[in-house]
Amino acid sequence: MYDAPNLAESQVTQDNIKISARNVQVFYADTHAIKDVDVDILDKTVTAFIGPSGCGKSTFLRCINRMNDTIDICKVQGDIMLDGQDIYDKRVDPVQLRAKVGMVFQKPNPFPKSIYDNVAYGPRIHGLARTKADLDEIVEKSLRRAALWNEAKDRLDQPGTGLSGGQQQRLCIARAVATAPEVLLMDEPCSALDPIATAQVEELIDELRQEFSVVIVTHSMQQAARVSQKTAFFHLGHLVEYGETGQIFTNPEDERTESYITGRIG
Repeated sequence: MYDAPNLAESQVTQDNIKISARNVQVFYADTHAIKDVDVDILDKTVTAFIGPSGCGKSTFLRCINRMNDTIDICKVQGDIMLDGQDIYDKRVDPVQLRAKVGMVFQKPNPFPKSIYDNVAYGPRIHGLARTKADLDEIVEKSLRRAALWNEAKDRLDQPGTGLSGGQQQRLCIARAVATAPEVLLMDEPCSALDPIATAQVEELIDELRQEFSVVIVTHSMQQAARVSQKTAFFHLGHLVEYGETGQIFTNPEDERTESYITGRIG
């Protein structure tokens, strides 16, 4: 099952809180989609967001890198801090924020470019490589981090869309980590993959938490139990319960959490 580090609540300090959200509300026009969410997401930890479809978990995930800014009718209120900085401050450039907070989507979405150019895209636009040698190094390192280098190193000039589904998703992970982010958001990254590719991505998530704060939305409670150390349960726009993954799954405090985990709601 999951591999939870020994992280007692008393050990959680300001030093390892990566993202802090307080009183977050999200509205789509007149629909109140997220209500009063308070949560501290830790560094170098996998945090899973679980809950029924339409409960707000993906909406809240998209708040963390301001993807909701792209939706005209969406309004976000409250405070979301990354390393103590308000990410919704008017002085924060969303493009620069998204370099620090990478995102991997449900369906693999490689650009219609070569494998090399998919990974090099972010470092190029953010000016992270001064020379071609620098860029080559970033591409190789990113593909290695995504456990794709050995499969892709002899075909870097071939289209990313020519890879298998699981390889495409790992390419998207390589693309996300190429800008040296600090947080990696994953919105149901395995839902379009077969079981073997899912296992590869899950193994990769476990490795990535050595370097990043990883937040994953998943419809699979088994996956949340396998990959995360912290779990947040959302229901009807509320964050109902948040804690150690082992506790959430074996001894939840809220009866709504227990009802969802035992299959009575959801």
